[in-house]
Amino acid sequence: MSGALQLGPLLLPFPLLLVVASALMALALGRWLGREAAADAERAVWRALMVGFVLSRLAFVYEYRSLYLSAPLSIIDIRDGGWNLPVGLAGAWLYALHAARHSPSLRRPLHWALVAGTALLVGGTSLLALRGPQGPALPELTFASMEGEMVRLRDFEGRPTVVNLWATWCPPCRREMPVLQQAQAERPDVNFVFLNQGEAAAHVRGWLQSEGLTLKNVLLDPPRQASAYFRQQGYPTTLFFDRQGQLVAVRVGELSAATLAERLGRLSP
Repeated sequence: MSGALQLGPLLLPFPLLLVVASALMALALGRWLGREAAADAERAVWRALMVGFVLSRLAFVYEYRSLYLSAPLSIIDIRDGGWNLPVGLAGAWLYALHAARHSPSLRRPLHWALVAGTALLVGGTSLLALRGPQGPALPELTFASMEGEMVRLRDFEGRPTVVNLWATWCPPCRREMPVLQQAQAERPDVNFVFLNQGEAAAHVRGWLQSEGLTLKNVLLDPPRQASAYFRQQGYPTTLFFDRQGQLVAVRVGELSAATLAERLGRLSP
């Protein structure tokens, strides 16, 4: 069920790897076909990709503009994974059509470079969607709360549930925690469960107090049972379950208010 490739401390989500692979394929094919046509197709492909990249981000930001405008610098923080893929692809193709119209020698290499990149991106995205966030529903696993009570994850069934696997030593976990705290306060219809991985209660309590965080459902998992059960190696990982306890989405990496809102929208009402 893991949604990312981990290389040491580096966590690379599969959707990001797919985008990079698609861009590299388009650039390589543009260079090769451009040599045959004596045209600088690689530069045109690069520009098309940049147009698509910028428009994809701007479209997502516009959709969740109220959240981004409350923290304007977050607009350029692309680590949150907020993109609008259809708008990005449309922008890249519109630029390519414009460039080919003004330079006919670019038409064939630019066309086929974008066809190949688009096919890989759309096909790979479809396969990831069909594959889905494979894994079990909310399990019978039991964890200790900060108050020493034993809590079963299965007991959270009945409402949409967000389970955040995190640790205090993890920088993106620390950065996204205020966003999750605010969402917990604003969305009483959703269970937010903060499942700390590998740390003692005293350490977790001290860190929460030092950061001024007041969270409900902070559970402790010193042996990292949840990471093993859900087959997750990197943090933060956030799992989204519907009210029936079925896994709907997985986000590997940091969440912003906008990307959290987008994923909460996938849960059943």
